[in-house]
Amino acid sequence: MTSSSTDTPAPVLVLVPGAAGAPADGSAPFQLADPAVAQLSVTDLVVTRGDGIFETIGAFDGTPINVGPHLARLARSASLLELPAPDQEVIAAAVYAAIEAHADVPELTIRVMYSRGIEGEDTPTCWIDAHVSADWAPYRTGIRVASLDRGLSTTVFDESPWLLQGAKTLSYAVNMAAVREAKRRGAQDALFVATDGYVLEGPTSTLLVRRGDAFLTTPVSAGVLPGTCVNTLLAALQDEGYEAGEELMSLQDVATSDGAWLLSSTRLAAPITHLDDTELPVDLGLTARFEDLLTGRA
Repeated sequence: MTSSSTDTPAPVLVLVPGAAGAPADGSAPFQLADPAVAQLSVTDLVVTRGDGIFETIGAFDGTPINVGPHLARLARSASLLELPAPDQEVIAAAVYAAIEAHADVPELTIRVMYSRGIEGEDTPTCWIDAHVSADWAPYRTGIRVASLDRGLSTTVFDESPWLLQGAKTLSYAVNMAAVREAKRRGAQDALFVATDGYVLEGPTSTLLVRRGDAFLTTPVSAGVLPGTCVNTLLAALQDEGYEAGEELMSLQDVATSDGAWLLSSTRLAAPITHLDDTELPVDLGLTARFEDLLTGRA
């Protein structure tokens, strides 16, 4: 699949007032807005403090991936940040409105942003940005990955919940810095490693590892995001008779595996060709199967 187009549609912005329930004044629960016109207050806490959460949903030929699980994860992140619970039904309808506005786009990226809102008003801000996806085709044929120290242990989720590990916050500066460092090392992406030696996740992706007939990912209890794509694949693999589940794994476990992937809702399944200087086996047929499962073409 490719997202290239000579006539690229303009981005679509959807505003969801409050987003924790229907507006008290009876107005529409969401509305299309002009993305070229300023919409966000400079006093919004997402601007001044980065105090908010988000989800990124991929849509392929008009069909989105895991809208329900993404919005459930948004609600989980909201709970971890002690934000008002988002109205998942209203936000889902707004997501589909954004997709409908891009009906002819083969690959679409939809970002749902949810902040604490303007300081002192106690009303969350929610907006949805839909735009044509970048061309991720090269990633789907294989990527080099650099392992990077995350500076936190796998026990941080339970021991230091205020660090918000496992919440998908809008404070992504560290994640983007990790991707830049990986590229400086000649890789396309990064894999975070905990201080106690276990692998975690990518800056914007979830790890899936194959070991024989077993497919494994890092436990959510280690402080990683509960991956929507990996959960889809693990359920399908279990149905096909494979062993599938969570397990703490070392870098050596990944380096000596029978294959590994970084998964996301926009890039889909990116097979890891090299982890640092170690070459990993790549199964492009299985990768294509994963892509079909994720996009619903299977």
